[in-house]
Amino acid sequence: MAISAQFGLIGYPLGHSFSKKYFTEKFTALGLSESHAYEQFPIPNIEELPALLATYSGTLRGLNVTIPYKQQVIRFLDEIDPAAQRIGAVNTIKILSNGHKIGYNTDYWGFRKSLEQWPAFENFRSKKALVLGQGGAAKAVIVALQDLGFEVVKVSRVSTDDAISYDMVPDILDQIGLMVNSTPLGMSPNVETCPPLPYESVGAQHYFYDLVYNPLETEFLKRGLAQGIGGIHTGIDMLHGQADKAWEIWQA
Repeated sequence: MAISAQFGLIGYPLGHSFSKKYFTEKFTALGLSESHAYEQFPIPNIEELPALLATYSGTLRGLNVTIPYKQQVIRFLDEIDPAAQRIGAVNTIKILSNGHKIGYNTDYWGFRKSLEQWPAFENFRSKKALVLGQGGAAKAVIVALQDLGFEVVKVSRVSTDDAISYDMVPDILDQIGLMVNSTPLGMSPNVETCPPLPYESVGAQHYFYDLVYNPLETEFLKRGLAQGIGGIHTGIDMLHGQADKAWEIWQA
């Protein structure tokens, strides 16, 4: 049977991605492996997207979007879901039979669901949340945290009008409960890297959440545990949650 529903992932590079294995196994479990397929499309430049769409015209039903294209891809879309518009980043594209492309953000749902289901949630929800990084994933995390009632402090390498720099973190550490790493620091193969935080000053009131999932226990999380923080959360639940939400959107 020919493939009638093609899906895939765009980004560059894609060596760290889990999506192809995840969706290929899902198609097999659902009995769709003869008609559905998922491929990785490592495009070095977002300008190559139209050619990719043309190549798979008629069968391409959906794309996941990863680093570094979650914001760049927006101008190629015909429509953007209101939540993705608010976040300013897209990680899932639904392609209708007429070629109409709709952008969504499932990082929001994956992160929010995993946070609400974390048993430690009540321990830090009354304090501020620190978000490390300013990329597309960070934007989804920030909106999700705000929707849950958190006051969010953004951290970047250089301070801006709406973000503090890393060297300013010690001044507000006592106000923080949750610290979320949305940067790629610590991701394989650069497992020895981590955000430049004052780890010696964190303690039991602090909880670390790392969006990186390869490896599961990053240097960021290890350093927190070594200082006796309240708890850690790896990125795998968010990863699965955003993938399941993408499948839900593609099937709707």
